[in-house]
Amino acid sequence: MANLDPQAEKYLQAFNQMPPIHTMDPKTVREMLSKTPRPAVKLDPLSRVKNLMIPVSQDEEIKCRVYIPEGQGPFPLFIYYHGGGWVLGDIESTDASCRMIAIRTDCIVVSVNYRLAPEYKFPTPVEDAYAALEWVYEKGSSFNGDVTRLVVGGDSVGGNLATVVTMMARDKKGPDIAAQVLIYPPTNLEFNTESHQTFAKGFGLDREQLIWFRDHYLGNEEDRCNKYASPLVAQDLSGLPPAIVITAENDVLRDEGMAYAERLKKFDVYVEYVCEPGMVHGFFAHMAIFSKNIESTVSKIEKFLSTVKYKIGID
Repeated sequence: MANLDPQAEKYLQAFNQMPPIHTMDPKTVREMLSKTPRPAVKLDPLSRVKNLMIPVSQDEEIKCRVYIPEGQGPFPLFIYYHGGGWVLGDIESTDASCRMIAIRTDCIVVSVNYRLAPEYKFPTPVEDAYAALEWVYEKGSSFNGDVTRLVVGGDSVGGNLATVVTMMARDKKGPDIAAQVLIYPPTNLEFNTESHQTFAKGFGLDREQLIWFRDHYLGNEEDRCNKYASPLVAQDLSGLPPAIVITAENDVLRDEGMAYAERLKKFDVYVEYVCEPGMVHGFFAHMAIFSKNIESTVSKIEKFLSTVKYKIGID
């Protein structure tokens, strides 16, 4: 029997009444979700919140939202990538969570609207995520950010993009990243762990939905073994920044998140691993339902960032 938090049970009762995503095309799912009202939540006060545009390939731009906390600064910069299976989601879906991160960690959070599959398949979302890192490194000081203190993070596939960005930065000798925050990330697109069977249906992310997301994201089966799609299969994870890997107890992605944390440790990367008890996939993006749980998770992120002393010159 699953160990479900009472709030998770309520969430799943509502979630499981929705039509199965994998039976629809992406456009239909996006239209359905756009018509779903967003519950009002009390948002933490910030100094400023502004939308900016990031140039990417082929003369296109992507939107980002910058959350600037109160205080004098300059502040560390936390680049955040939202979840949604590389097919769904946007910066609105994690707006409240990003506000809380900015307040509690005293970071400027830059939430990135990378382009989505299937219109933009792998590796475009990865390339957009890396372009956002380079842009923040170049422009971050213009909105009171300290570009020598960069953090990348995200939830679900946003966590996948975040850790892949650290690998790309290492490989390209790009901007130095001080830490990575990975919230229930997919790390191996083969989907063959025990938790994929245990929580295959009814826990907020069905295995059939995962396959639907993967098939829209990847151009071919060979891409599953690309380290920039499935970081767990990378031959070399050395030289990556300290990481906190956060999983949900009742989640198909739990075991691969745990396995990635263990593999990072084997390459002498400092890692903290947290499995949030009673939680299900997606909780971090639902502030109206899981506010206390999100606050607890953000507190762990704050403590991790303090532990790894990413605030150079302050700690």
